[in-house]
Amino acid sequence: MAGTHAEEHATPAIFTVYKSYQRHLANEQISTPLAAILALTDLIEFSDAGTMFELVKALNEGAETLKSKTANPISLNAGCELFIAFVTLFPHEFASFIDLKKELIRQGRRYATEALTYRRKIAELALDFIKDGSVILTHSYSRVVMQTLLLAHERKRISVFVTEARPRGLGQVILGCFLHVNSIECLICARIKTAEALRAAGIPATVVLDSAVAYVMDKVDFVLVGSEAVVESGGLINAVGSNQIAIIARAANKPFYALAESYKFHRLFPLSQYDLPSHNARLFSFPSPSQASAPSEHTARTESIQSLSHEMSAPNTQPINTGKITQEQISQENPDVDYTRPDLISLVFSDVGSLTPEGVSQYLVGMFAG
Repeated sequence: MAGTHAEEHATPAIFTVYKSYQRHLANEQISTPLAAILALTDLIEFSDAGTMFELVKALNEGAETLKSKTANPISLNAGCELFIAFVTLFPHEFASFIDLKKELIRQGRRYATEALTYRRKIAELALDFIKDGSVILTHSYSRVVMQTLLLAHERKRISVFVTEARPRGLGQVILGCFLHVNSIECLICARIKTAEALRAAGIPATVVLDSAVAYVMDKVDFVLVGSEAVVESGGLINAVGSNQIAIIARAANKPFYALAESYKFHRLFPLSQYDLPSHNARLFSFPSPSQASAPSEHTARTESIQSLSHEMSAPNTQPINTGKITQEQISQENPDVDYTRPDLISLVFSDVGSLTPEGVSQYLVGMFAG
């Protein structure tokens, strides 16, 4: 968090909560809920609200703005919900409302600073459940999971299977090639994620196909995943694929552990995948015949360049539209996260302790009851 407060002095004269959110999110150590909390804290500083009613109204509007600009608002909502509940329940024993706002700002920033220590607490807690020689399966990329695995590596011998975690591809390195018509420039980007970070630290890590999880499960001692949110039922919202991994782990009688900072506890009660705020009609929809045959804008541009090049070398040959399905299209038509039922989760390790899914429900009730 060092330097976060200093950054705010450089904030433009016209404050927008979304720009503040983006600025905080640019810090690799700041997760989505914390960025939301810090952005709402900044909103208090720049707000001209003169009463608690006006301030809470401004915070709710700010939260709605952040939500409207975010494709997957689940983790963000958890942070906004927590901070607004804190402001609403905060005692009003101050000489003036200005003093109250100053204290709320101080408390918000202090909480964000303290929250950065939660991953270490969780890692220490989970370490007791990791035996020497453990073989672990993890899914996607999670800061708290990485910190836990790195700490375990310092003290014990571990090996890690890492899923590809498509469509995000956060388990492995993804090479993407994007052809721009105007510049005819090929840009190749490589994102170093879980598997390479583990190997760089000296931890034996192997990438597993998402479709090969059942194949490898017999070699695994337990599953360790992070979280986008832990909901009121005690269930888990995490990178898509987590649910099926939990089902396979249960069938193989292997523990499924989730790691979650308490600011990711969310008052949401989904009954199925389709109750998630991130679900929309586009996911798993069937395109009409005309849509199915029409190439995407990216594909159309690429094919037009390829066609032009082909015509120059063979002017009498007609180009053929193959109607190919791109990885980009597949990603757009698939969800980023899914919901794992509480009965599939062995334990949730958090900065507030090792909780059963039922314990998460009880903690959430107490947290928002004041």
